[in-house]
Amino acid sequence: MKQPLPILVFTDLDGTLLDHHGYSYAPALPALDAIAALSGGVVLASSKTAAEIAPLRDELGLSDWPAIVENGAGLLEAGTRAGDDAGDYAEIRSILASLPQNLRSPFRGFGDMSANEVSDATGLSEAQAALARERRYSEPGLWSGSEADRESFIAALSDKGISARMGGRFLTLSLGHTKADRMDAIIDRFRPAHSVALGDAPNDVEMLDRADFGYIVANPDAAPLPRHNGEDEGRIRRTELPGPAGWNAAILDLLSELQLLTEIG
Repeated sequence: MKQPLPILVFTDLDGTLLDHHGYSYAPALPALDAIAALSGGVVLASSKTAAEIAPLRDELGLSDWPAIVENGAGLLEAGTRAGDDAGDYAEIRSILASLPQNLRSPFRGFGDMSANEVSDATGLSEAQAALARERRYSEPGLWSGSEADRESFIAALSDKGISARMGGRFLTLSLGHTKADRMDAIIDRFRPAHSVALGDAPNDVEMLDRADFGYIVANPDAAPLPRHNGEDEGRIRRTELPGPAGWNAAILDLLSELQLLTEIG
């Protein structure tokens, strides 16, 4: 009889599993190894494109698991390198172009930038930035206008069927689906004994809500997320350490709490 999946971890990347500046995951390796030793799973969930996530997923040894790409607007199935449809990107760009210029001009999306400009905005190498521009389902960008105009921009897009979600650095536009939507479907598919989610930005909160255990990973480069009701219950927790070091401590502590570490070795 097949053993049930002991734990399934859903994780944001930038500022969470990956260091916010150097994009290293090295401090999280002990926890990643512990999950692998349990035959648990890790699902990457990010604003990154399939072209960016596929090689990283391979590098992390997670190719047997699906990945949530472009903030949930797309799904990269296990063992594949790209989505299996044409995507929504052209439609999103067309709707953007239809907006009044006073609302459109303060938003500078990846489609408005060269690979070099995306590199400057993200800290990625130019080669990595080129992969970040290979979008199929969503358009991240920087907003340079007023808060009032940003609200009008978001409202105008909503009227045309586009949702806008704020991440750690970028305002990302899509035609629907969130990280949490994809997470629900993956949990239904694999039915783990325990589900865990980790993130550091506003667009991760819904994902933290869906998990049995949610971790808000410390990010000293951004304002802390508001206190969540789940924190009073102890279901949602905060890491003291930032990025992958906080990720590592959170997962190892939880595995110990759930008495799963005793199953290793």
